[in-house]
Amino acid sequence: MIVLLALLVAPIGVSAVKYWLGDRSVDWQSADRSSAGLLPQPATHPEALVRVYAARTVRWRGIFAVHTWLVIKEQNAQRYTRYDYTAWGAPIRVNGFAADGRWFGGTPETIASADGEAAARMIPKIQAAVEGYSLRAYGDYRAWPGPNSNTFVAAVLSSVPELQIALPPTAIGKDFPYGGEFFGLTPSGTGVRATLGGYLGLTIGWVEGLEINFLGAVFGLDIRRPAVKLPGLGRLGFGT
Repeated sequence: MIVLLALLVAPIGVSAVKYWLGDRSVDWQSADRSSAGLLPQPATHPEALVRVYAARTVRWRGIFAVHTWLVIKEQNAQRYTRYDYTAWGAPIRVNGFAADGRWFGGTPETIASADGEAAARMIPKIQAAVEGYSLRAYGDYRAWPGPNSNTFVAAVLSSVPELQIALPPTAIGKDFPYGGEFFGLTPSGTGVRATLGGYLGLTIGWVEGLEINFLGAVFGLDIRRPAVKLPGLGRLGFGT
């Protein structure tokens, strides 16, 4: 228990210092939400495209967690479509923000990408998963332990296991049982996970590695691309 508490407190403490030194405590209403320049103009990129982004969430919550979202573009489409799950209004928000926009001042990181024919095959599955997501009513959103933005993205990604993605350990809510299940496959389809309402859980998979969820905080090891996973700090190691 002492070791567990140390692994919880120390990395979150470091993340808190980084938060204060980085001046992320700006007013959310005036925070920068402009494009981070991660996407090409649609006219110059006719191929189909899929992206998954993550950025530190608003104000002090960014010490602990990231907000994730999905972006798609069908072949020859003239604009991107962005899907978020938010705490205000109807939870599923379509094109509410710039596709690669900063999340209230936080610069997004590309978590996964696909282009061309591979993306074209994924897009109908993603669209169907968004339309079929059951936790979409007013009041369904809960920041902790879920369902939140990361729960939504994890559920949609489970429809495209070929993307072979593991959301970052700071994506609190990704382990919430969006289908109500206690035990099942991981979103990548390469392992299994057990979860008690998102409060406690264990994940073992080739893509996800070994993860322990304790009250939403994730500790783990990535064997495929060697790294440690720590609450607050995220994934520390090789690859992205």
